[in-house]
Amino acid sequence: MLARVASFAIVGVESRRVWVEADVRPGLPAFTVVGLADTAVREARERVRAALVNSGFEFPLKRITINLAPAYLRKIGPGFDLPLALAVLAASEQLAAGTLTGCAVMGELSLSGTVAPVRGVLATAEGARRHGLARLVVPVARAREAALVPGVSVLGVVSLPHAVAVLRGAEPPADPPPAREPAPGSAGPIPEIDLSDVRGHNALIPALETAAAGGHNLLLHGPPGTGKTMLARRLVTILPPLDPTEALEVTRVHSVAGLHAAGGLVSTRPFRSPHHTISASGLVGGGSPPAPGEATLAHCGVLFLDELSEFSRSSLEAMRQPLEDGRVVIVRGQRVVTFPTRFMLVAATNPCPCGGGGDACRCTAADLARHRRRLSGPLLDRIDLSVPVGRPSAAALHSEAGPSSREVRERVVSARERQAHRLAPVGLTCNAQLPAGLLRDLVAATPEALRTLGALHDREGLSARGHGRVLRVARTVADLAGSDRVETEHVEEAAALRIDHAAMVAAV
Repeated sequence: MLARVASFAIVGVESRRVWVEADVRPGLPAFTVVGLADTAVREARERVRAALVNSGFEFPLKRITINLAPAYLRKIGPGFDLPLALAVLAASEQLAAGTLTGCAVMGELSLSGTVAPVRGVLATAEGARRHGLARLVVPVARAREAALVPGVSVLGVVSLPHAVAVLRGAEPPADPPPAREPAPGSAGPIPEIDLSDVRGHNALIPALETAAAGGHNLLLHGPPGTGKTMLARRLVTILPPLDPTEALEVTRVHSVAGLHAAGGLVSTRPFRSPHHTISASGLVGGGSPPAPGEATLAHCGVLFLDELSEFSRSSLEAMRQPLEDGRVVIVRGQRVVTFPTRFMLVAATNPCPCGGGGDACRCTAADLARHRRRLSGPLLDRIDLSVPVGRPSAAALHSEAGPSSREVRERVVSARERQAHRLAPVGLTCNAQLPAGLLRDLVAATPEALRTLGALHDREGLSARGHGRVLRVARTVADLAGSDRVETEHVEEAAALRIDHAAMVAAV
C-alpha cells in the first residue's frame, strides 16, 4: 500500500515542502530511503524501526521504500523521523491514510518513541500556511513557536503513540510548556546594562543616537580601555523595539540556527559579538550544508566587531556585499541559499597595534603597515559614522554620567516613526536602507544643503558612496531635529561625523 505525508525541509532560513511517500509491499524485508537524503535522514531508518516497536506498533517485515520528493532537493536533519514513522504506519494500514490529509508533520524520534524538538519549526509553520495545510504536528516543546503563525492548527505531541491518537481524534494535543525568557546574549542584550553606565563620554552620545535613529554603521576608534566596547554594547539598548514583522524574521533565523528555545517571539534586537579569529564562512555563512553566519544571526540587530584590525582580511572582505545588499547568497554543490543580513555594523579598533597612538605609539613602521592593511578600505567606506573615543579625565569619570537608555530611546523612536511614515510607500523602515536611485527624491535636501555637500565632497575627497552616506546621515540628523527638510547645518553635522573617517580610508 502507498501512503503520503507532507513535511518540510529547511533551506537557508526558509522551508520547502517535501512529500514523504511510503510503499510497503511483500518481498524480502528491507527499509530503503531515497530522495537525496543526508546521513541523519538515512539513519532515521533505525530510529523509526526501534520507535515503532517500542511504542507497541508492528514494524512490517516487508519491503519498505520511502521516497522524499522532490528528489532534487537535499533533505537534512532528524526532523523527518516522525513523518517517516507515520507514513510507514499508514502504508501498513495501522493508521488510516485519511487522517494525514491536509496535515504537515515534523519531529525527531528517540528509540523509545518520544518526540524530540527540532530546529526551524516557525519556518515549517509558515510553509504549511503557504501550501494550504490546515494542521501541523510538531513536538510539544515547539508548539508555542509554531502557533505564532496564524491560520494553522498546531498539534503538539509528546510521543509517537500520542501523535497517532491525536490524528485519530482519540486524544487532545498536549499543552505547550510556558514561554521562557531567552538566555542573556543569545537573542538580545543583557537586560541590566544601560547607557547611564557610561561616564565621561557625554559628547559621544549624539553620535550613538544618530547611528541608532537611522540604522547607520558605526566605527569607534581610540586607545584601549577608553570605553569603546562599553558604548557599543549599550547601543542596542537605545534601538527601537522590534516591530511584528522584524520579530518574526528574527525568531525564524534563531529557530533555524537552534538558538531559540523560549517558545514565543524574540522580543529584543540581537547583539552578536564574534571573536576576531572567526572564519569568513562563520561570519557571513557557509559550510556544508550552508548554515547562517554571525551576520545573519545579527539580522535586525547589531553585529559588533571588536578589535577590527585583528580580524583576518578575508573575513572582513566577505562583509562588503552583505553590508550593501542586506543579504548573502551562498552557492554550494549546485545549491543556492540566501540568508538575510540587514544589521547595524558597529566596529571598534585601536589606533595602532600597541594601542597608544600619536606620540605614545611604540610601533614600528612595519607594524603600522600591517595594521593598515588589515583595515579594509572598501569596508571602511561602507561605515557611515566614525567616532574617536579618547581617554576621559578623572573628574569626568567621577561626575559625568550619561543619559538613561530610556531617555535616548524615546528620541530614537520618534525619529524612526518619521522615517517609517516617509519611507512606507517604498517599503523601507530607516534612512540607512535608502537605495541610491531614491536618495535625492526622499531626503528632501535644500539647494543650499546640496551645495554644501558638493563642496565637502571636493574638499575632503569623499567617494561617491561616501557622498550618499553623508546625505543619508544628514537626513537622520534632520529627523532627530524634527525637520522635514535637510538644511545646511544637518549636512555639516553629518560630514563632521565622517571627515576623519575619510582620512582613515585614504590612509588605507
